[in-house]
Amino acid sequence: MSTVKLTVNGKAVSVEAEDRTLLVHLLRDHLNLTGTHVGCDTSQCGACVVHIDGRAVKSCTVLAGQAAGANVTTIEGIAKGDELHPMQAAFRDNHGLQCGYCTPGMIMSAIDIVHRHGGELDEATVREELEGNICRCTGYHNIVRAVLDAAGRMKVAQAAE
Repeated sequence: MSTVKLTVNGKAVSVEAEDRTLLVHLLRDHLNLTGTHVGCDTSQCGACVVHIDGRAVKSCTVLAGQAAGANVTTIEGIAKGDELHPMQAAFRDNHGLQCGYCTPGMIMSAIDIVHRHGGELDEATVREELEGNICRCTGYHNIVRAVLDAAGRMKVAQAAE
C-alpha cells in the first residue's frame, strides 16, 4: 500500500491504495467519482478519459502512483456549480449522446481537442481526433456537431474571462 497525494477537481486528496491500482479505479472506488467509466479494460474505448495536468489521458493506462502530485480533472469537475461546461451544454443541445456511457470520456476528450486546435477545428479533424473514443449508439454525427458547436461556445466563454 502507498499513499497517493494528488489534486482532483481542485481539491487536494490523499488516498491509501495498492501500488497496482489504476487511476480509473482510484477515482471510482476510492473517491466515488463514478462519472469516469471503465469500458473495455484495454484502453481502446476512451470511456475513462480524464485530464491530467490539462491533457486528456485514458485513466485505465495510468497507475494511481504515476498521477501523484498531478492535477486531475474528471467529468464531475468541469461544470461551474449548476452551470454546465460549454461542451456539456453542446452535447445536450445537439443530442450528442444516447445511452450516455461513452459521454463523459467523449466530453473530456473533446475539451482537450478544442484546447489543442482552437479555432482551426473542422469536421474531419474532430472525427480523426475522436478515433480513440468508441460510441456504439450514435454514429458520431451529433457528437461531431456538438464538439464543433462547443468550440465556438468555449471561444466566447474564454473571451469573456
